[in-house]
This record gives sequence, C-alpha cells and structure tokens, in this order.
Amino acid sequence: MLKLLPGLLIVVLAGPPVQAAETGMRDDAAKALRRGVEFFRNEVAHEGTYLWQYSADLSKREGEGVATETQGWVQPPGTPAVGLALLAAWEATGDPFHLDAARETAYGLIQGQLRSGGWTYVIDTSPTGRERYAYRRGGSEQGRNISTLDDDTTQSALRFLVQLDRELKFADNQVRESVRYALEALLSVQYPNGAWSQGFEGPPDPGRFPVTKASHPERWPWKWPGSQQYWFRYTFNDNSLADAIELMFLVEEVYSDPRAGAPFNELAERCRTAAEKAGGFILLAQLPEPQPAWAQQYDFDMHPSWARKFEPPAVTGGESQGVLRTLLMLYRMTADRRFLEPVPRAIEYLQRSRLPDGRFARFYELETNRPLYFTKDYELTYDDSDVPTHYSFKVGDQTESILKEYRRLEGLSREELGRARGDDPSKLTAALTEAVGRIIATQDDRGRWVEDGPMRYHRPKDSAGQVINVGTFNRHVVTLSEFLRASRP
Repeated sequence: MLKLLPGLLIVVLAGPPVQAAETGMRDDAAKALRRGVEFFRNEVAHEGTYLWQYSADLSKREGEGVATETQGWVQPPGTPAVGLALLAAWEATGDPFHLDAARETAYGLIQGQLRSGGWTYVIDTSPTGRERYAYRRGGSEQGRNISTLDDDTTQSALRFLVQLDRELKFADNQVRESVRYALEALLSVQYPNGAWSQGFEGPPDPGRFPVTKASHPERWPWKWPGSQQYWFRYTFNDNSLADAIELMFLVEEVYSDPRAGAPFNELAERCRTAAEKAGGFILLAQLPEPQPAWAQQYDFDMHPSWARKFEPPAVTGGESQGVLRTLLMLYRMTADRRFLEPVPRAIEYLQRSRLPDGRFARFYELETNRPLYFTKDYELTYDDSDVPTHYSFKVGDQTESILKEYRRLEGLSREELGRARGDDPSKLTAALTEAVGRIIATQDDRGRWVEDGPMRYHRPKDSAGQVINVGTFNRHVVTLSEFLRASRP
C-alpha cells in the first residue's frame, strides 16, 4: 500500500459497506481517472512538475506565490503529491499510462534536486532559475544550495521517489541514483543528538554540537534578535522532524527487499537507526517540569530559541501535540517503551494549560506558562486582541485522541504492535461511492475539475474567478483510486 502525504491525501470515508456489483460505476470511475490524469499530464505539467493552483485558462499560475510557466513546486500539494496520486492510480488500475505519468513527474522532480542532496520549495528550469539555484543537473555552482525539510518538502520528494522505485521494480537508474544521493545527504546532516534542522547544506562538525538535555535559558530577549540563521537549528516546526522520521521508516520498509540490492539494503538499516536516533532527540528535547512539552526550535545549547519574528522561545501547544503522535509512531515501529514514557506527563501539562475556549495557545511563556501572542506590528504581548491573521496563534486540542491511542498501544503485545503497523484494506462504503459520483459529475469534458475561487497571490484578487486546484486534483485521483481498489471483483 502506498504511503501518502501525512494528513493530506489519505481519504477516510466511513459508512456501511456496499457490494461492488451494486455500484455500476467502475468503468465511469476508471474513465474519469484517466481523463483527469491526461489533462494534467498533457496540459498542466511543465516538464513533469506541478504548482499549487492555476486559473481555469492556465494563464495564471501559483505556488506559494505567483509562479511562471517554467516553475514547479515541491511543497505539497505540488509535484511529489501529484506523483503519489499518480502512483495510487497505477496501483488501483494497473494501467501503465499512470505509471508512465508518475515516472515523468519523478524526472521533473529530479531535475530540481540540489547539490546538497535535497530540494528547496521551487523548481525553475528557466536560465534565470538555473543561475539562481545549485541544481545537480544544469544549475549554477554558486547558486542557492540549501535543501529544506520545512513544510514536508524534501521528505515528500523522497517519499514519492522511494515508492516509485519500488513500483518500477528497482530498475530505473535515474530514480535510484537520485534517491541514494538524497538519503546519503540526509543521513550525513543529522546532528549528533539525532535532530535535523529545517535547512541543510553539508554535514555538521560533531565537535561543535554536544549532546545535552533541553533546559530553559537563564534569560531570553523579549524582542526578536534577527533570524540568526534559525533554519540551521534543531527544529520541530511544522512537524518537519516527524515527516523525516516517517520517511526513514518507509525507506527501511522498501529497501529491506533483497531485490533492491545490497547498497540499498544497507541504507535501509542506516535509516532505521537514524529514525530511532531522532526519537532519542525528542526525549532530550522535552523541557523540564512544570512544562514537560516541547519548543518549536532550539539553539545548540538546547535552549528554546527565536526563529521568525513571530516565533519566540516558548513551549508550543501546537507542535507538542505532533511530537506526541511521533512518539506513538516510534513505539509502534520499535516497541521501545522509552518512547511512551514522556507521553502522560506532556498530556497532563497540556490539558492543564487549556485556554478558556478549550484550545491551546501556540506559545506559552517559559516558566510562567502565560500564553504569548503578537500584535499586527509583531510586538510580543500577553494580549490576543490584535494578532496577525497569517499564522495560527491558537490551536485545537487533540490530546484526548492522543491519550486514547497511547492507552491502546500500551496494552498491545509486541506481536500485536507488529500487526498494527499494517495498512487496512480498502473498503467499499456508501460514502465512498457517493463521493465518486460527485467527482465524476463535476468533471468537465476536458477532464478538468474547475472550481470557483480566487487566485490567492495575484492582484487584484478576483473572488469570482474559476481555478484548477492541484490539491483538489490529488484528492479526487486518490478517491477514485480508492474506489477502484475497493470495488475489485
């Protein structure tokens, strides 16, 4: 079963099971899937790459900003996410057309791989783009060479390429060489304590980064001191470490296959070790009582530290919940009970830190535990009446579901834990069938799914326009594929 993007493309449509023969929709679903992929492959893609959104006539293009015709985006829901959707279509149908489309997407992604081993947010094949970035293939040696783990960028690229390599039966040397190069780079830049930073260029000097437990700084600046190249510090922001750990376990799963070859079998073992080492960093990074949770980022003395001008040194009510889910994943994959030990203390702390409305503050002041916010002028404050709207300074409470999963896993034997790692088989439900009916009905005769909405970054913003949204395409392709898998005779 394919591993899709965490929390992004997985379709869960509950409801009573129905019989495949009763739907009468398999042929229509397969045709809709083929038409949708043909349109994206033939008319939307640029050299195999994809952005986030297009105007209905394809004259306007956006990633996380206005984009040009020569650009593709790596951050989900961009190029790797499209590739994973295409792999889902291949797995569901066995139609080589979908596998060929996925391979084209991989080749587009590979041309944006940096010399540092990973990817940055954008792939730009124009002469200007090749001058700006240090692409391994045709880029400038003096170009920007910082690979990023932010926003699941490098991780999603590798997640797609690794699974494509398996579907291609480990026979495509271009895909394999890109994967090997990227994984070697990612393993080499893991810090001695098991952390990864948001950005990387080359291996750290082990002597400069002592392994020590997190603690509060004696003092910290109330005003933002500047970036201080925060992207090279230890980080949990946007769940980047969780995405890296999940990737390491996927590599172990795929490349433990003897058919992958001895070098990749050895990579599989090293990646599992790296995942467990990253779990060790999580244990080190848990802050002391009475705030036994986590910060978004840490300096090299393991003190919570500033990142961007709206991300202060603080305990985070947001990423801490993601860290707890990562610990549960680590326990599920390793049966190592040290990954369970921090969970109850952290949950108890978070639950006593709830805001009156039942949510959490994104940031809690070190030691006092007072919620921290910013004004629209980016002044740090205890007042939530004037916060910027581009960032979530309050987050939802998921601790009850985390606690429920903790209790479930705690009671499983090692054998039962092993079974819990498997994927549930696809189930044909009434809700899934109804969703497929809507998807088929809303596809036009060109294979497009066009929806009302503005181009987010173009000015003036036209709220009455129509757009082709890549995230919508990904979800529809995955849902159609889920239906086709579930309704197989």
